[in-house]
Amino acid sequence: MIKAVFDTNILFSATGWRGSPYQCLKLMRDKKATLIVCREILAEYHEKLQTKLEMTAEEASRTVAEILACATVVEIKNELHVVLDDPDDDMVIECAVVGKAAYIVSGDKHLLNLKEYEGIVVVRANEFLGLVAEDGE
Repeated sequence: MIKAVFDTNILFSATGWRGSPYQCLKLMRDKKATLIVCREILAEYHEKLQTKLEMTAEEASRTVAEILACATVVEIKNELHVVLDDPDDDMVIECAVVGKAAYIVSGDKHLLNLKEYEGIVVVRANEFLGLVAEDGE
């Protein structure tokens, strides 16, 4: 089964809208792929749910719990320094490395410009949907 890390914006978009990020998250819920997350990504996601979608802390915690229900959590040490233009993106890469993910799903230009890191390919949400569909054939 394909393992992937979704960056915070993909998780956020999957929560607020019904586009490709939502479809990606649905694949995880339907057990067609494995979502890898870390505490740091979930903390940033929790914060964005409150600041951008104006959820209460309780609503944001419930939403994070829904993600946790279909995800594998890994522990990162915040030791990786790869994305010089946006060091916050390093946690996404480290999460993928530790979780042995094949893909990072992102819309972030810094991650997309990286294209791949140690064999982990960075793709957009719509590309990931196609990859999972191919894998399931």
